Amino acid sequence: MNVLIVDDNEIARTTLLQLASRIKDCTVVGECADALQAYNLLQQEAVDVILLDIEMPGMTGLELIKNLGAKRPLIIFTTSKKEYAVDAFELNVVDYIVKPVTTSRFIQAIDKARDLLESKEAQFNASNDFIFIRDSNIVRRLELDDILFAEAMGDYVKLHTGQRFYAIHNSLKAVEQHLPAQKFLRVHRSFIVAIDKIDTIRDGVLIVNEKTVPVADAYRATLNKRMNVL
Repeated sequence: MNVLIVDDNEIARTTLLQLASRIKDCTVVGECADALQAYNLLQQEAVDVILLDIEMPGMTGLELIKNLGAKRPLIIFTTSKKEYAVDAFELNVVDYIVKPVTTSRFIQAIDKARDLLESKEAQFNASNDFIFIRDSNIVRRLELDDILFAEAMGDYVKLHTGQRFYAIHNSLKAVEQHLPAQKFLRVHRSFIVAIDKIDTIRDGVLIVNEKTVPVADAYRATLNKRMNVL
């Protein structure tokens, strides 16, 4: 894994560098003292995982993620602040570590990132209009316009279409990384929905092609904003 460290605190960067250097498949490709420097480096370097602080001068870590868009690397936040956790996980980060970063906690986060990278490589390929999924022993092309919603079911994700669903061995986070953000939105810890397939919203539930999809309170405001609800 190619890893980028972004933190305005030199001691914090040194600690993360030492931890990463102990993991044999981690290669630190750069260290940045601010988010803008990281943004510029990401235009040139291939990075799999960013170890990212939140509160930094200029651009925050949260702002960096939003500016990178859907094609961003996996994010592990390393911060001294607990209060950003909800905002962070709504941006689908891999993990959120509160400083000081311990060895065991760091390894746990890196293991999660590695699992996601391996799942993405094994299960998914994507373009602007379609994705390739592994359906049993068949690699199948699935048009994005056919997907109504994605549902997490244990170690699997069901991709629902109008005719049937496809169950793939993957995490919902990994699936979300490959669905364009302008078309799909997380509305629940277990559901991602195609915005243009929503028929109605009532009592905290979406109706999508006569199927019900729950909306969690944490995602309701974002959903209303994306749908331009008056």
